[in-house]
Parts: sequence; structure tokens; C-alpha cells
Amino acid sequence: MKFYDREIETETLKGVEKKSAKYAQMTVVTGRRRIGKTSLIRHSFAEIPFVYFFVTRKSEAMLCAELCENVRYVLNEDIGDFSSFSRLFNAIMNLSKRINFTLVLDEFQNLNYANPALFSDIQNIWDANKDDSKLNLVLCGSVYSMMTKIFDDSKEPLYGRATSRINLKPFKISTLKEILADGNPNYNSDDLLTLYMLTGGVAKYVEQLVMDNAFTKDDMIRSVFSFGSYFITEGYEMLRDEFGKEYSNYFSILQAIADGNTERGNIKNVTGIEPGGYLDKLEKNYNLLNRHRAYMQSPNTHSVKYFIRDNFLTFWFRFIHKYRSAIEIGNLEYVQDKVFADYDTFSGFVLERYFHQLYAEKGCYNIVTNYWKGGGNEIDMIAVNEVDKHLVVAECKRQAKRINLNTLKDKAVDIVAKHRNWNIEFVGLSLEDM
Repeated sequence: MKFYDREIETETLKGVEKKSAKYAQMTVVTGRRRIGKTSLIRHSFAEIPFVYFFVTRKSEAMLCAELCENVRYVLNEDIGDFSSFSRLFNAIMNLSKRINFTLVLDEFQNLNYANPALFSDIQNIWDANKDDSKLNLVLCGSVYSMMTKIFDDSKEPLYGRATSRINLKPFKISTLKEILADGNPNYNSDDLLTLYMLTGGVAKYVEQLVMDNAFTKDDMIRSVFSFGSYFITEGYEMLRDEFGKEYSNYFSILQAIADGNTERGNIKNVTGIEPGGYLDKLEKNYNLLNRHRAYMQSPNTHSVKYFIRDNFLTFWFRFIHKYRSAIEIGNLEYVQDKVFADYDTFSGFVLERYFHQLYAEKGCYNIVTNYWKGGGNEIDMIAVNEVDKHLVVAECKRQAKRINLNTLKDKAVDIVAKHRNWNIEFVGLSLEDM
């Protein structure tokens, strides 16, 4: 697949590369697994020698041997043999005082498994040598909880050391449209919605579908459930590093939310687990949940709903993890049929999420959220521009004929009453508006 989007990130990294000719740079690149961090880095750095090293969970001595070999191969410099990563990093910093080069340590957080003291050692070596160094150091990681702790916890040694930070996001909707149009110029709204539903804009997932020549709704779903598809195990492989031994309870809670149980009481009833502590960690420590409160509700309200941030994980828990027994005996077709049977219902929820993201990406609203009140009084989307005092109140349905704006206005009586002198726009959003 050709390289799409990422213009801002690419220009940022190219600028960092130029700065490193005079001043050492430490760039931290984070983002969920498969988001395209490595591809971005390889695409962006081209002017100076590029040493790439993927940090696996091996012994410190083995990591040193592999990194030394990479340095020798790329830079044609024999810096010696090391069994201590700290001494090796010190040698690399000394080498960078006469050679300007890029060093990428991918999945940087895995150094913790080799030696937890390495982060402190790296900080000391960096601080002692950076003023004379011309190293373009790039530290990548996809385990959110660990990378956040390493670089955002003021008690950790590498806190405040980064000169640049990039948190790589999924592709925007406009990019998904471009990719789909390149593969299928005659795509329809359900094709776009399915691409969004299955990938959420995650680069590797999109690439896999492109490689499978899957550009229609049916082909994409069949690709996900094809024999040997890595989509099947992806959710587990993505989250096991985050959750460790507690994954069972976390998985149960995430499946309950994916099934539509978005309030704390409902989650407890379905799972039998008191979810409070888990929900807090899923939101704050792991960045996997969004906690929504209804528009105009107090920040301290207990009336909140939880949603999985990630489209793919929502789909994975809704269908793949839920029907894991069928998958374990190889009956992928059974699960695929479940997806097709439930597609209209599930994609209706995804469509609402799609329009939330679309309006957020317009750049002219500072709030995009939901509204609900007792008695089933729910509004699918509220988009707010507090500067211009403009409010969009929207109902989202797959079929435009099912949208009733008079009913929507009745639901919004309280909102209208609290927004006197505002420009309030009532809209219906359907597949036709994608």
C-alpha cells in the first residue's frame, strides 16, 4: 500500500532530523499497535544514516549483541562488544559526537524486561553527553500504560527529557475515503462504513484489506474471517501486554460494553464484576475507554456511559471474542454469518460514531458529544461551537426516511431553553450523508 496522509508528522520528523545536525534530539513516538509508527519513521528520515532496532523481550546481553551488529552494518563503525546496554548506549552517544545519525529504539518500553534500571542509566548518559552529541534518538512504543509511565510520570528518570512528542492517531475519514476510492472508485456508503467499522483508520488493518483486494462491505468482512487472518487473534495480542494476568476481568467488561451495556450498573449485572476500579484503569491507565456524560450535565454527575475508543476492538469484542468457542473449533463461517445478520444494527451504532468523528474533524466545533435524559430521551449527536454560539442537534439513522426532525426537536426542548440567542441547527444524518 502506498504511503497516505501523515504530512504534518512527516514534516515534524524531518525538522527534528535537521536539528540533530547541531543539537541532540530525543523524540518520543507513541500510538496504538499497528497504527503505522515504524512506517512513518522510515518514510520521514532519509538525510542521515538510519539505525533501526526493535527491542524484543530478550536478555540484556542478546539485545546488546544485536544492536552492536546494526550499528556496525549501518555506520561501518566497530564500537566494540558489550553485555551492558548502558555501556553500549554510552558508546553510541560518544560516537554521535562526531557522526550525525538516527537511532530508533522501537518498542522501547521492552527494555524494562531486560533491566528495569536501564531507563535511569539512559537518562544519566543522555544528560551527560547531549550537549556535545548529534544523535537523532527516536523512542517508540505501543504499550500505552508503560510509555505513559516512562515519559509522563514526574517520578520517572526520563520525564521531561524528550525534545519532541508525537502521538500517532488513526487515519482521518478523508484519508479512508481516498484509500477506498483508489481501490474501488464506485464504492458505496456501506463499503466506507465497513472500512471504518473494521479498522477505525488503523494503518495496518487498512493495508491488510488492501492487500486482500477487499474494497466492498462483503469482501472486507470475509477477509477478516478468512483462514489464517491475523484479525482473529489481534485483540488478544494487543491487550495481553497491557493487562497481564488480570486480562480475564478486563475482557469481560470490554465485551459487555461492546454488546451495548454502557452504564456501570448494566456492566455489573452482565459480568457479575464490580467494574468501578477496572473502568477507571481502562479509561485513564490504558486509554481504551471514553467516559461520556450527557451534554449540559455537571462534570461531577454519576450518569455516565462508557464506550470503547477503538473501532476495531469494539468489533473484536462484539463478535470475535464473544464467539471464541466457535472460532477455536475453526468455525469462522458461523461467526461471519453472525456479523452479516447483525450488520444493520451494529453498523447503526458505528454510523453515529462516524458522524461524531466527521464533525470533530471539521475543525469548527469545540464539543461533539451525546445527550440523554430519562424516559429514552436520547439525541445521537450534539456539536457545539461556543465562540459563534452555534449548535448542531442531529439524529443518525442508516435510512434517511426513518429520521423525524419534529421528534428530534421535541427531545431537544431543554437544550433549546438553555441556548437562547444561539443558532440551533437540527439535522438528520444517514448513509446518504457520508
